[in-house]
Amino acid sequence: MKRLMQRLLSLLALLSAELLLLWGAFFFCLLLFGMMVHTVFLARDTALDQALFRFADSHTSPRITRLMIGISFLASVEYLLVVPPLVVLGLSFYRKLRWYALKVLLISFSSSVLNQVMKRFFGRPRPDMALLEQTGLSFPSGHAMIGGAFYGLLIYLVWRTVGHVFWRWALTLLLTALLLLIGYSRIYLKVHYATDVLAGYAIGLLWLLVSVRLMGRLEKVYVDKFARRQA
Repeated sequence: MKRLMQRLLSLLALLSAELLLLWGAFFFCLLLFGMMVHTVFLARDTALDQALFRFADSHTSPRITRLMIGISFLASVEYLLVVPPLVVLGLSFYRKLRWYALKVLLISFSSSVLNQVMKRFFGRPRPDMALLEQTGLSFPSGHAMIGGAFYGLLIYLVWRTVGHVFWRWALTLLLTALLLLIGYSRIYLKVHYATDVLAGYAIGLLWLLVSVRLMGRLEKVYVDKFARRQA
């Protein structure tokens, strides 16, 4: 009995820590996005944007530019139209992973739609000194927001499905580094301001947290209904 109580207390502590982490991430993203909106549209402060452009200029070269174009492609429209459906297809072959496949499909699609709605709402033009020809509006960055939701979801899948601790951490760090490099590539190429990228990260992760939470509840309802039908 004593051992059972210790296990229950350990489980409750773990759940409490996870909930605190999730709520902390939620409010941090909300605060960061609010700060970026205030900085860009109310205070009209360009100090952060200009500082990051100067930093990028300090190491600009043809070789790094080619590298950044390649990294940027990993969250482009062309890439995200192909890779998430392939991930969905791969996950759908495994019965235990099919709900994850639905999450990838819905979250990738909804974050893309939300990004376009927000860009039109804020209407911020892109920088006028871009190293790469781009069209459309600037705030928040689609690469950071949609890529953040997609790669963030992959990190979530890794933590839920990869049992080996080494590979779980290795894949998480790899995906995190890739996501950060994608955001920086947009600043380096001057197709987005730093504030666009930070706002994209914030709202992308925020949307991911909300979506995973809602779909988790829907999954529970679906499982409960299925279990009652089987009974």
